[in-house]
Amino acid sequence: MPRKGMRSLCFSPRTPSFSTSRQSTTSDSTASTTNRRRFSQSMIEQTIDAAATIIMKWDADTSAYAKVTSLFYESKREALQFIRSVNELQKTMHLLVSDQDSGSEKLVRAQILMQTAMKRLQKEFYQILSMNRAHLDPESVSTRSSRTSARSSTSDFDDDDEIRTAGDSISEIEEVSSMAMSDLKLIADCMIASGYAKECMHVYKIIRKSIIDEGVYKLGIEKLSSSQVNKMEWDVLDLKIKNWLEAEKISMRTLFTGERILCDQVFATSDLIKESCFTEISKEAAILLFGFPELVAKTKKSSPEKMFRVLDMYSAISEDWKEIETIFSFESTSTVRLQALDSLVRLSESVRSLLMDFESTIQKDSSKTMIPGGGLHPLTNSSMNYLTLLADYSNILTDIISDWPPPAKSTLPASFLFGPDSEDSTAPAISVRFAWLILVLLCKLDGKAKHYKDVSLSYLFLANNLQHVISRVRTSNLQYILGEEWITKHKAKVKQFTSNYEPLAWGEVFASLPDNPTAPITAGKAKDCFRKFNASFENAYWKQRSCIVPDSELREEIKASIATKLVTLYRDFYNTQISTVGDERSARLFVRFSPEDIGNYLSDLFYGTVSSGSSSTSSSVSSHHRRQMLRSPLRV
Repeated sequence: MPRKGMRSLCFSPRTPSFSTSRQSTTSDSTASTTNRRRFSQSMIEQTIDAAATIIMKWDADTSAYAKVTSLFYESKREALQFIRSVNELQKTMHLLVSDQDSGSEKLVRAQILMQTAMKRLQKEFYQILSMNRAHLDPESVSTRSSRTSARSSTSDFDDDDEIRTAGDSISEIEEVSSMAMSDLKLIADCMIASGYAKECMHVYKIIRKSIIDEGVYKLGIEKLSSSQVNKMEWDVLDLKIKNWLEAEKISMRTLFTGERILCDQVFATSDLIKESCFTEISKEAAILLFGFPELVAKTKKSSPEKMFRVLDMYSAISEDWKEIETIFSFESTSTVRLQALDSLVRLSESVRSLLMDFESTIQKDSSKTMIPGGGLHPLTNSSMNYLTLLADYSNILTDIISDWPPPAKSTLPASFLFGPDSEDSTAPAISVRFAWLILVLLCKLDGKAKHYKDVSLSYLFLANNLQHVISRVRTSNLQYILGEEWITKHKAKVKQFTSNYEPLAWGEVFASLPDNPTAPITAGKAKDCFRKFNASFENAYWKQRSCIVPDSELREEIKASIATKLVTLYRDFYNTQISTVGDERSARLFVRFSPEDIGNYLSDLFYGTVSSGSSSTSSSVSSHHRRQMLRSPLRV
């Protein structure tokens, strides 16, 4: 009779078992008769004896040599013989059971040998996993898999000595990795076929989970609660987000990919076992990884930088979504997919909320300080910095706000949107949203312009700030979001503002000259006109000299427009009436400016002193300058 506590046996090589019981199966009577004929009692004894020879040789409990030596490292040929003997032993035990000879001494002996063999294979399995940690780490496995699939595409460069040398070195590492994986699969197949799947899985899970957990720890991924994240200073949280972005990339490219590949290869004969192993090894770490973005999305941090970190995390997960679905495709890893999806949803909600906060911040800006010289308002600068940076995430934002209802336009004029009579429902949601945010900004600036006592300055202020908006749109991804129609329409508004500015700022100068500058007039009338022109021009010049037009293109356009009209008019009057005022002495007394003088004075205008907060930034700024750009009065 079998020893007390000895397991009942399951001898079906095609049916892996997760339980510790080894249930016997019974062949039909015809198969039993045939098998009994094929395997005589003497042959059964020979099989058991042959198996006993090699199994007992490697019994660590009875052999000091076997205790300190690895079967698979010592002799691959003998290792293969060991596996074959175990497989033959299992078939023999199957026959003995089918012959209803479960209590025979042969079966008891075979069962003891099988347990000894499984104990040895379990030890070998552990040793191979432990000794090959460096060659079976997820990065090496995933890299080997990628390189194998891409090897054919690089065959054209085999003649390159440098590439060949590097390839030889890589091949050596791959050979060790491949050999280890082959040995593991050989042992796993044997143990599973012999009904010892649980022992095999236990060893595998312990070793491999420690590698995954260690990898995640080294990548800086730690378990955090929502309250812990909320209590962090933004600079600390920002560093953790940057670290997570790098960790997510490495985890998806190597850590989880490599582990899935290894599981699939070692346990290729059983889908259930590979799923069980991969799930237990990777599930906890993966949920920890993909849970962090959700915690960040829920925080109440209001730093302007948060928007871009949230978008970075959303981008990382969405770009890897296909890989997430492939690697964690098992039903038992569905919680990983759900966690990643939950984080995407939370991040998208956070983006929408931050966009609403940004709009609210603009609308609530209550500063009444007038910008000297009608220059750029800090709100314009900071808002456009923010929007141009957002435009770099246009693809991601398109996904996030595609089903977001458009903003209500009832409280603001619709003329700033896509067209004066536009109710264009076909415009992309992202275009409508960005156009709306700029509209909110322009309407706020329109209110600030009313604080200027000099109406001409209010128009110059509006022209400068709208020109800055257009310039930032044209030199960033905003141009593709808003389109040429938007740019053209708003350039026309700038033209309208400058057209309103000119008569208000220079109207008295024009009025000092007669409507028909070449018409003959008396000397007294000519002298009076020159006196009025001198006074009005000096007054206008000194007043406008403090004005600023930061944009060089707009500055030259305004000066050219004024000069074309004023210098032409004054030249005609000057050339016609200079002789009327009298001799040279009289002319010097009444005529203080030549037409060339007027042109020179006008060329000096609009270079006023620019405050540090209102200088023009006309080029698109890359994301690595984000922190500097967001250091401004606007806070979202």
